[in-house]
Amino acid sequence: MAWRLDIAVQTPAHAALGDLLSYAGAAPLAPGTLVRVPLGRREVLGVVWNDPAPLDGAESDLALKPVGAALDALAPLGDAWRDLVAFAARYYQRSIGEIALAALPPQLRDLTATQLARRLKRKATTGPVADTPEAANLVSLSPEQTAALARIEAETGTFLLVGSTGSGKTEVYLRSVAGLLARDAAAQALVMVPEINLTPQLEARFKARFGDEAVVSLHSGMTNPQRLASWLAAHSGAARIVLGTRMAVFASIPGLKLVVVDEEHDPSYKQQEGARYSARDLAVWRGQREGAKVILGSATPSLESWHQSRPAEGEDPGGRYVRLAMPSRVGSGAGSGDLPAVRLVDMNLQPPRTVLSGALLDAIGQRIARGEQSMVFLNRRGYAPVLACADCDWKSECPHCSAYRVFHKIDRTLRCHHCGFTERVPRACPSCGNPDIAPVGRGTERLEEHLGELFAAVKRPDGSAVRVARIDADSTRKQGALESQLAAVHAGEVDVLVGTQMIAKGHDFRRITLVAAVNPDGALFSSDFRAPERLFSLLMQSAGRAGRDAAYLAAQGATAEMWIQTHHAQHPLFAALRKHDYAAFARQQLEERAAAGMPPFAFQALLRADARTQEAAQAFLNAANAAADALEGADRVVRYPAVPLAIQRVANVERAQMLVESPSRAALQRLLAAWQPLLHALRRTPEGKGVIRWLVDVDPHSI
Repeated sequence: MAWRLDIAVQTPAHAALGDLLSYAGAAPLAPGTLVRVPLGRREVLGVVWNDPAPLDGAESDLALKPVGAALDALAPLGDAWRDLVAFAARYYQRSIGEIALAALPPQLRDLTATQLARRLKRKATTGPVADTPEAANLVSLSPEQTAALARIEAETGTFLLVGSTGSGKTEVYLRSVAGLLARDAAAQALVMVPEINLTPQLEARFKARFGDEAVVSLHSGMTNPQRLASWLAAHSGAARIVLGTRMAVFASIPGLKLVVVDEEHDPSYKQQEGARYSARDLAVWRGQREGAKVILGSATPSLESWHQSRPAEGEDPGGRYVRLAMPSRVGSGAGSGDLPAVRLVDMNLQPPRTVLSGALLDAIGQRIARGEQSMVFLNRRGYAPVLACADCDWKSECPHCSAYRVFHKIDRTLRCHHCGFTERVPRACPSCGNPDIAPVGRGTERLEEHLGELFAAVKRPDGSAVRVARIDADSTRKQGALESQLAAVHAGEVDVLVGTQMIAKGHDFRRITLVAAVNPDGALFSSDFRAPERLFSLLMQSAGRAGRDAAYLAAQGATAEMWIQTHHAQHPLFAALRKHDYAAFARQQLEERAAAGMPPFAFQALLRADARTQEAAQAFLNAANAAADALEGADRVVRYPAVPLAIQRVANVERAQMLVESPSRAALQRLLAAWQPLLHALRRTPEGKGVIRWLVDVDPHSI
């Protein structure tokens, strides 16, 4: 007897083949079984999606292609996992196959059934995990940590853990996981971090507490064999704890009972290529579907999460999350007095073209004299953002993008940070031949050089020269570079650390007592309504790198400080920052957003089009806009005119976008779903001919 099997395969994004393809099978394979199936001239991996149905005579005449080998040595992917994939595909407007296959380890797509069975047989069984963490590793909890843990244990649902930097959020995660594993022998936990460079230090803490065998990692920095091994350990239940970046939200974890999303506010949780999902939002949905507790942790929560955790009592009750507060740092007195003092330097009162004010340099010098460390933060890598000619006004524009190429002095190159196009620095101006072309502006490379010159004559307490180091995407490009540079900072071998936002998040530097933000003003007046939220978060996270070790501060007789150089010292954002008052900042931002009808009080999506010309991209979007008029419920969704992106050309591709917005999430979703077939059809019309690709970005993070 033959069976019809509906199978999810990774079809091309704009093939319009539908979600599932039907094949004929000799056996009724269970939903979630991995199979190899023919697609065109290739054989690809697929997932049996629904219950099999017997093929009747009429259907068998359709000559469905037969399925290939089933990878039945592997337990089928569970109902909860398939529900997560189906929801993500529906909500983010992608095909089920695209999400499902992207969620599986790449190496799994290339293994035959025999190779997989052999690999699973060879894999050693994992020993049992200790029921309780080692007592030697346990630290005493603060009253705030104890109260938070008690509520997490007693209640269900999603928790927003608002803990200031240094308040011990990680210890709360560790204890929550430990309690879960001790109570339930089959339970598993998922712990997510926003960026790969934060994974190793968290992995070290979890392995020290629970043992190497209990913990696996999942992130894009791993090799394909490593990813497959981690995924198999999670899928089989052998790994009790899965640590990972956003991709880990789709890991097959059959015993999932707890999800932790650390630094939940971080934009890195939003995927920016392919299926543009939010791993944080999917983690919350997954927790609800699987009855798992979810802990969202941050010192500066996203405004969406803050709004969702409104207390049950008050002027505007009704949040869906339980808000837990840990405002004090571990090992310090109550209140925020232990947090770094924020000092504003009004750059309007400084001489023109001042890079670092005299007061800030003096404060850094005092730190060096006492053997303490300072961190100087500038969110712009390279030596200078542009190279320019004063005679003819030539600038180092990228020939392929509507952006400037950045000057990197170390290797004497001009490099585009958008498309990667790199050239040697010209000896003279390419336009007029003037040999005197000069860098304009300042990046981390130039700041590192400048600080080195300023402190060249200064000596450390042991009489040696001052050491300035830089950590950014350029200095950490080589394998292992980041780890060795962080180790040097931890060992006290660096006096002044210069870097981009890479150094502002999550790192536990014990000897840093001063953090300085050199030029943060750009985000204050950005066209992106989320820019102030991101700036406030980044500055508070940066401040959190200072004075994390209360015992060290006491021994040094030192105080922790955050210095901010700004031309807008009276801005309300800085007033809230000086008091470390996230609640005041959030209240002001939410009032502005409510008045303007912006998220979280409205729901948005972007329709993007990439084409060879800006005219072609906008013509496609305008035609799409016109086609949407006829859709049911279109009057409940506002569609704004098509506009170019802020950087409209990247790698010779012109980019345009159209914002779609509604006060109703359901109305927006209905329109997007009904719009999909029209957009596919539009590609085959004259308006779609010049379009390279189009995409829908639901809940976009940058507009």
